[in-house]
Amino acid sequence: QVQLVESGGGLVQAGGSLRLSCAASGRTFSRSAMGWFRQAPGKERDFVAGIEWNSANTYYADSVKGRFTISRDNAKNTMYLQMNSLKPDDTAVYYCAAPKYSLGRVYTEPDKYTYWGQGTQVTVSS
Repeated sequence: QVQLVESGGGLVQAGGSLRLSCAASGRTFSRSAMGWFRQAPGKERDFVAGIEWNSANTYYADSVKGRFTISRDNAKNTMYLQMNSLKPDDTAVYYCAAPKYSLGRVYTEPDKYTYWGQGTQVTVSS
């Protein structure tokens, strides 16, 4: 059974930092792109960041570029999202996502991903 488990969310003041982790089990995603998405109340699930299987290329939503950094450790089957200079607009539930079949590149569309974690809440106070 494939599982993605996010951790590291919480409450932080504006300007603060958090580091999210996504641990995968049940299969390896070391040959696939993966991504982070977020969903605020009443809004659609939006792409935040994505990373190719060998970390050669990373992609970010314009709203987080320069503040967030995505990384992965294939030996640990784990992906990370370092979030700095957090803003109240970053408040959302954050999800990690992985595909059923290995993706050669990062996709920003949620329907390209099959496996999702349960989400971790990030709340940024002003």
